[in-house]
Amino acid sequence: MSEIETLFKNRSFDFFKLKAIGFVKEGTGYRYVSVLGNTGFEVWIVVTEDGKLSADVFDCETGEPYVLVKVPQAEGAFVGKVRTALAEVLEKIARECCRSEVFKALQAKKVIAYIKRKYGDEPEFLWQKFSGNAIVRRQDNNKWYAAFLKVRKNKLGLSGDDEVEILDLRAESGEIERMADGEHFFRGYHMNKKHWLTIVFDGFVPVEEICRRVDESYELAKR
Repeated sequence: MSEIETLFKNRSFDFFKLKAIGFVKEGTGYRYVSVLGNTGFEVWIVVTEDGKLSADVFDCETGEPYVLVKVPQAEGAFVGKVRTALAEVLEKIARECCRSEVFKALQAKKVIAYIKRKYGDEPEFLWQKFSGNAIVRRQDNNKWYAAFLKVRKNKLGLSGDDEVEILDLRAESGEIERMADGEHFFRGYHMNKKHWLTIVFDGFVPVEEICRRVDESYELAKR
């Protein structure tokens, strides 16, 4: 169902929370059964260990699968009622058992975790049109000190048009001049190029160094 792909896009499952709402470990995944209101049907939901979710609807009395719920062309009041009940169950799982995971790069995940652990801040997604972009700001003065972005490589001057994740940080102008190599470090992308440094999450720059530069950016945002 396309609704599942849309609902769980850029989300990852917290398996502890899955178990808290009734998911049961089964083989290499987790299974959950829920009655769909007063429709006479129930849904069997399976989440695999690698985070893939599937949902199948069955008749409570006969155990027969109700395939119409997966047929986009199927219309009518009853199938609509079943779809609505199913959507409510799936939305509850997304709301209570998932966390946002827009950024896939391991470096990005580690830096986001570091920021949350040290400063208590989390990425804010301010632009609906650019849902892959987020900023992080100080709590005391609301100044940004980090921006996580997704851009095409050729926008940075790199070869290829595939997407890459980057991090914008505040930095001293002399440091930016010294570091910008046009490969892993750049003058601020979509930022003031004298005061922001861009780091590409390509696995080259050690996470420890990135976190140190996050700390420097945090201090610079105090001014």
